[in-house]
Formats: sequence, C-alpha cells, structure tokens
Amino acid sequence: MLADKFSNQSIKPDSLAKVSAQQFTPLSRAYVKVNLMCRLVFWLIVVSVLLVLYWQPWFPLPKMVALYLPQLQLAAGLFGLLSSTYGVIADKNKGYAIRQHDFSYRSGVIFKSVVSQPILRIQHVELKHGPVDRHFGLANLEIYSAGGSMHTFAIPGLPEEKARELRSYVLTHSDIAEND
Repeated sequence: MLADKFSNQSIKPDSLAKVSAQQFTPLSRAYVKVNLMCRLVFWLIVVSVLLVLYWQPWFPLPKMVALYLPQLQLAAGLFGLLSSTYGVIADKNKGYAIRQHDFSYRSGVIFKSVVSQPILRIQHVELKHGPVDRHFGLANLEIYSAGGSMHTFAIPGLPEEKARELRSYVLTHSDIAEND
C-alpha cells in the first residue's frame, strides 16, 4: 500500500543548517560606485533646478516661495547626502550565495532580508542591464520561480561575465534533485 510508505519524521530545530553560516558574496564595487554616482547626480540636478528657480530673472517669485526656497535647497541637498550615504551602506550589505540546492540573496540595513530559492524550483533566469549598467559592464540577474509571474528576487550589480556564469550554472543544474 502507498500509505505504508509515507514518512514524516520530526526534525529538531537545532539540527537545521544555519542561515548565518551561509557565505554571501558581496556585489561588485563598481555597482556601489555607479549607484552612488547616479544618486548624487539626481540630487545635484534637483538642487540645481531649485537654484535656477531662485536666481532666474524671467518672472518674480511669490514672496513666500522666495522666502523658503533657500531652506528647501538646503533640505534637498542634505536629504540627497543622507540618502546617498544610506544607499552606499545598503549596497554594501547586499550579497548572494549559491549552494548545491539553492540560491540566496541578502539585502537590507534596518530591515534585513534573506530570500532563498531552491534551484529545482527555478523556472527561468533573465539577465537585464540598462544603458548605465551596460556602460560599466554590470548586469541584473532575475530569478523566476515555477508558478510565479514575477521574479522571486533580482541580484543587481553583478559583473556581466559573472552574471552569465551564474545564469548558466542555474540553468544547467535546474534538474539537480532528479539526479540525486
């Protein structure tokens, strides 16, 4: 009988593999630099637009706008520096790990997250890169699970060659459990 072969043994939580023991590979240093550059350029543009608005000679600004525009410029500049600093810290905390049966991605500074996907459940893998990423030789690796329309997770900022190697590894080992 089929029912006689069913087994559901208890597992003690202490005997499970420790997630903290997983060796995460950090993202490319170029990714951290490119992200920092993009953030700083964005905030520089915002502050520049506010400066041009303040010093423009074409039309008079309402008195309240002219009064508070310097404070708004300062606030935008400070917020830009703070968000850029936080972004660098967050980018340095991101990493990925690949093991025999699963693929994991770690992120977060305040709210930390580790997402793991069994290789057997990976439906497909995509490489994506925009013009800035392409210029710096970076790519995003998106992992899609079976049965889902959205990617399980995306690993940004991989050197393009490493992203291709990881994609190839996952695609060639997607039937790993069938061979065990």
